[in-house]
Amino acid sequence: MTDPKPRQSKDVSEAQAIERAKQGDAEAFQVLYDMHKRRVYSLCLRMTANTAEAEDLAQEAFLQLFRKIGTFRGESAFSTWLHRLSVNVVLMHLRKKGLPVVSLEETTQGSGGEEDTPKKDFGAEDVALAGSIDRLQLRRAVESLPPGYRTIFVLHDVEGYEHNEIATIVGCSIGNSKSQLHKARMKLRDLLKMQRAEKAEKS
Repeated sequence: MTDPKPRQSKDVSEAQAIERAKQGDAEAFQVLYDMHKRRVYSLCLRMTANTAEAEDLAQEAFLQLFRKIGTFRGESAFSTWLHRLSVNVVLMHLRKKGLPVVSLEETTQGSGGEEDTPKKDFGAEDVALAGSIDRLQLRRAVESLPPGYRTIFVLHDVEGYEHNEIATIVGCSIGNSKSQLHKARMKLRDLLKMQRAEKAEKS
């Protein structure tokens, strides 16, 4: 009697798991899922600010991965490729819900306009925000941003995309991406100021 095929060890490299998953190996796909599920879920949560939606979209992202992994050519890191796939899943969801993926307050100024160029002082010392801002406060403030602002802010300041990449992913101009990021940062400052004021009143 032939011994059953031994279970694939989960102690395999990402590259090995990718190649096996391309051949339809379910256990290899599980390895990839275990490697990347937290990051994909975190991305979905940051972009939607809704835990239930984030869970559903993370699952959808991995379903898309299962269908499309054969198209991965290794021209970029697998994590980068999966990240873009996940972003597209979230953006498609936002569009289906009728939510703007960029703010409806489109800039009407030319490329030389002040609104097209975000200020570079975000993260620098701000007298009005002097003192520590805990991670919970910041997370709540980001979640409170309008969907369009939140999308650009998360993609640029959290996920590290450049404006030309955001323009391609979201379908807007580079100038608009810069403008929306600037407005998102200003809105975030206002939200953090409000949170600090409310906290001071309660103390």
